[in-house]
Amino acid sequence: MLRPKKKISKRELKQDALVTAYAKFSALYSEKRKQISVAVTTIIIVILAVVVYVNNRTANNEKASAALGNIYPYFDSGQYAIAMDGVPEKNLPGLKSIVENYGGTPSGEIARFYLASCYYHLGTYDEALEHFERLDVKGQLLEVARYSGIACSYEAKGQYAEAAENYERAATAFANDVSAAENLNHAARNYSLVGEKEKALELYKKLKKNYPTTSFGREAERYISKLSV
Repeated sequence: MLRPKKKISKRELKQDALVTAYAKFSALYSEKRKQISVAVTTIIIVILAVVVYVNNRTANNEKASAALGNIYPYFDSGQYAIAMDGVPEKNLPGLKSIVENYGGTPSGEIARFYLASCYYHLGTYDEALEHFERLDVKGQLLEVARYSGIACSYEAKGQYAEAAENYERAATAFANDVSAAENLNHAARNYSLVGEKEKALELYKKLKKNYPTTSFGREAERYISKLSV
């Protein structure tokens, strides 16, 4: 009876490819070391180093993703302090640890977003702002969330001008984002708070024109009338 072939994981394939590449390089270097220039040797070594780095980065991202999945339920249930510090007795690292060890990887940066959100919910706005600003993310959802997080933190600190600017960035970075109308409304409100009446009016008119079917678009007319007096 034929036995089923063992399924090879992606990690094993990457490791095998790395070992094979190194073996080929070693054999080539031993055979033709006199013909290979120092420059060419250096280039090959750099390429191998990059392969090792990418492989380790992938492994670290997987570790960060697993750790984030384990601790996320605490964040989702509003247990922000536990989400930040982890659960040592269950060997669950918290968001602080994930960011410290895997910050820079995609999953590590998502953990940073949740860490910043924890700080915000706990009222430590300076720390929240620090991590929102350091957040290195790609993709519409996270970029908008980053600007919104920065704006919320500034607004909570009473720095309404900075809040308005970042709400506006969040609203205009991706005009089709589901939260664009809400962020535009927040931007207009904060511009009003610092006395920038014309700017606030401009954004309320834009809100009414571009998002008329949203609750914020429908409410915009009331603010336009109030600011036009």
